[in-house]
Amino acid sequence: DRDADFSAFYGRERQGIARALAVTLSDAQLGAEAADEAMARAYARWRSVASYDNPAAWVYRVGHNWALSQLRRRRFRADQPVPDRSLKDPEPTDAALWSAVAALPPQQRAVVVLRFGLDWPLPRIAIAVDAPVGTVKSRLSRAVNALRQRLEVDA
Repeated sequence: DRDADFSAFYGRERQGIARALAVTLSDAQLGAEAADEAMARAYARWRSVASYDNPAAWVYRVGHNWALSQLRRRRFRADQPVPDRSLKDPEPTDAALWSAVAALPPQQRAVVVLRFGLDWPLPRIAIAVDAPVGTVKSRLSRAVNALRQRLEVDA
């Protein structure tokens, strides 16, 4: 039944999507709101969304697009203080890493969070960010190189 299927999907995916959006957007509250909005939209269209190859990637993309619309409306400034950027409570050694991730350009930050934060495979990330797998690989490679350089400088 629709409700049971969606409830299982929600329980399995909501927290990870909210965390990924929080890190991608550098705003924990907006990430949670975006995940909730996207989940509500998924529920409203669940018969269709459930048939997609990757419903979680669709929810991530809808949440990300919704959040970007909210940011445009608020005329959000990137230099405003940001609350929580981590996928989890950071260990002391993780703080430098997540700070470096937060400093990446948004497209690179998104693929890093989805790949290493949620352990998504490249095809699923490609759907979520609406880009070919080759582009995802390129963004991921550039991001990893930038993280290595930044973390070596900070060390």
